[in-house]
Amino acid sequence: MNSKTIRNITEKLGADLCGIASIDRFQDAPPGFNPTDIYSRCESVIVFAKRVPSGSLSADNCVPYSHVSNVVIQEVDRLGVELCLILEDLEIESVPIPSDDPSLYWEAENQYARGILSLRHTGYLAGLGVLGKNTLLINEKYGNMIQIGAVLVNIRLESDPMATDTICKSECSICIDKCPQKALNGETVNQKRCRVLSNLVTERGFIIKKCHLCRSVCPNVLGSNRE
Repeated sequence: MNSKTIRNITEKLGADLCGIASIDRFQDAPPGFNPTDIYSRCESVIVFAKRVPSGSLSADNCVPYSHVSNVVIQEVDRLGVELCLILEDLEIESVPIPSDDPSLYWEAENQYARGILSLRHTGYLAGLGVLGKNTLLINEKYGNMIQIGAVLVNIRLESDPMATDTICKSECSICIDKCPQKALNGETVNQKRCRVLSNLVTERGFIIKKCHLCRSVCPNVLGSNRE
């Protein structure tokens, strides 16, 4: 089994992007959030993504965007599970990582959560894109309109080249300036401020994403240097 075969399988399952990072690339991961903290026999991480329909950003209310986001998250999770079943038939042990929730780490006072694996950093290490000042992974072709998933495997695979482009221009601060909650500083996001709008609970108990300005105002929302 090699990286090319893995990518072909993943793309046939519906992934728009697929990259691979060997475990060596995770040496700087925070303690407790390395792939080997999740699965001790992990040798490589298969990272994939599906496009998020960009028309949802143009809606005059937040329901279409929230709906699209929920559907794509489920599709990415489904893809990861199906990939694991195929790999198991090939006698490759694999562990799927959720594209969103659930997670374990939570600081109630700061409303701060961490996934068991940072998928945006994992996507960067697998060559799917670079991190923008809005903290989103930006792919050259699809911009930041992607949803990421991953599968940990117990075989050593060749890593994909990491992206080296500087997508965010040094003078650009549009995502920082436009954030209504002032939650961005160009490196991290203040989740406590962000959650007020990004995870708004309606009176009926629905969780909706009322704000997506950090994504939609980015000059690279649809790809590098596209507006």
